[in-house]
Amino acid sequence: MMKIKKIVSVILCAIFLVCAMNAAAAAADDKPFYLVLGDSIAFGSGLSNPTQAVYGKIVADTNNYDYVNDAIPGSTTAAMYGLIQSDTVKEHIEKADIISISIGGNNYLVGNLPQMMVDCLVKHDTAIYDKVAQEYYADLCTIFAYIKEANPDVVILMQTLYNPQVSYMGEVYQHGVDRINACVRRYDEEHPGVIEIVDVASKLTDHDTDFAADRVHPSAVGNEKIAVAVLEKLAELGLGTSTEPVINVPGKDAYLLAVMLRPLDIYAALLHALSFVYRVFAK
Repeated sequence: MMKIKKIVSVILCAIFLVCAMNAAAAAADDKPFYLVLGDSIAFGSGLSNPTQAVYGKIVADTNNYDYVNDAIPGSTTAAMYGLIQSDTVKEHIEKADIISISIGGNNYLVGNLPQMMVDCLVKHDTAIYDKVAQEYYADLCTIFAYIKEANPDVVILMQTLYNPQVSYMGEVYQHGVDRINACVRRYDEEHPGVIEIVDVASKLTDHDTDFAADRVHPSAVGNEKIAVAVLEKLAELGLGTSTEPVINVPGKDAYLLAVMLRPLDIYAALLHALSFVYRVFAK
């Protein structure tokens, strides 16, 4: 009888240990799911090793999140809305606990840059900026409504946009940047509680270090600064424990597009000079 009791005790202990191990394994696998959506900034196009060192990966590594990056370089808000309706990305949205979004710059740059340069630097006319901003805001409303319908509990982190340019090109960009960020803040005011704003623009202000040689995308340093901005917001929301980024793989800046910038700068300077002639004949 004593032997049977000992055998039963051993079996029960073994069952208890197995159950405890399974529970611990399940808890370890139950990580928050972090999804990144958007454009080339979110993709990490300023890096030669974006999958290893983009800010989303840094955030995920720091907070031990499961992570997927569905950002696509060149995306506008219209393109992003199409993407999030695809089966794969919609599944990611439904699964996500946290979504980071960077989108808007290409709404101005794709197809609009030549006219913006002329209107801004020669005519001092910002009508095209206002038109794009109206379309951008309407798209934001559609995108956020779709995400929240698919996943009502998800936390949406919406990033502000920085200005990577200087001199006359900086002036061209700033009109668009100001309107994009105003739209993000307007949405937050009109739809409280839907998004959390991550103020990336206030973090990326050093043009010598924060941007890659293309003077458009964040450098390795810039990606680390964006990661800090996201981590600070997550800590504020109680969704992260550290604001000190974990860099498992150092980022490497990409240099391929730098050769294209000099002609653009020269063109911008010429347009600015033409503004004086335009004013004379426009009177």
